Amino acid sequence: VQLQASGGGLVQAGGSLRLSCAASGSIFSINAMGWYRQAPGKQRELVAAITSTASTTYANSVEGRFTISRDFAKNTVYLQMNSLKPEDTAVYYCAAQPYLCTSYDYWGQGTQVTVSS
Repeated sequence: VQLQASGGGLVQAGGSLRLSCAASGSIFSINAMGWYRQAPGKQRELVAAITSTASTTYANSVEGRFTISRDFAKNTVYLQMNSLKPEDTAVYYCAAQPYLCTSYDYWGQGTQVTVSS
């Protein structure tokens, strides 16, 4: 499975960005897809995830501001980020979790999101 992330950039606080992650390869093996982020000096954290049945989960810090969605026909997952805050600044990674696994085994390259105050 290969994951290609895109959509990062620089935005002012209160603005919006949409990240995309296109999956290719053995996509039939994927159950959940998620977005992680890692800020300088901090651990990588799960931001949002969506399963093959479209069940979603969010980190408390982004609940109500971010929306994860999945286009199964395009094998793409999106992260719509609204009301961005400077503390959302991080490198964002998309990841895929195979069926019967509890971990995200496939990772895309990171995309930088910078929110200026």
